[in-house]
Amino acid sequence: MARFAALRDRLAPGAELRQEVRPDWLARARAEGVAAVAEEVTAFIRAAGGPVICTCTTLGPVAEAAGAARVDRPMMQRAARFGGPVLLVYTLASTAEASAALLCEYTPDIRRLDLSPLWPLFETGRGADFAAAIAEGVRSELTRQPAAVVVLAQVSMSDASPLLAGCGVPVLSAPEAALRAGLGL
Repeated sequence: MARFAALRDRLAPGAELRQEVRPDWLARARAEGVAAVAEEVTAFIRAAGGPVICTCTTLGPVAEAAGAARVDRPMMQRAARFGGPVLLVYTLASTAEASAALLCEYTPDIRRLDLSPLWPLFETGRGADFAAAIAEGVRSELTRQPAAVVVLAQVSMSDASPLLAGCGVPVLSAPEAALRAGLGL
């Protein structure tokens, strides 16, 4: 929540931003499939009374079908403009297919990097370790096989972006591009 509030304060001070965090929806979607929460997500979005940006990549397809903007769509569109292979990095298996399907709308040239063993670092509040481990994994992958651009598929991964400065390719994360799109900036 603080991530988007800080971005709002920098990009559009005074803009109204209401955030609803529902870790229970992600937990159920991971355990039972996204369909298990589709009705609740849809009802929430339709009752919101204004623009909604779904910041959960796993729930993105359901949220978008209900009229919300996906946090990752602007990033995926931008990634495709670089040409060449896109390294799609994720730390939740439930994100992999949703992210890949969205990116495939813009480019077929995708390589995946599954860093899901790192997710427990995030869940246990070890954000700095999580970001550092992601950066290490991406750097290692780029030495094995180059890419034109790196996409950090989840909002939770965005703190790894500055740690990848100087890795030789652009590294994209979703929060700023999505908020700019949502605020019409």
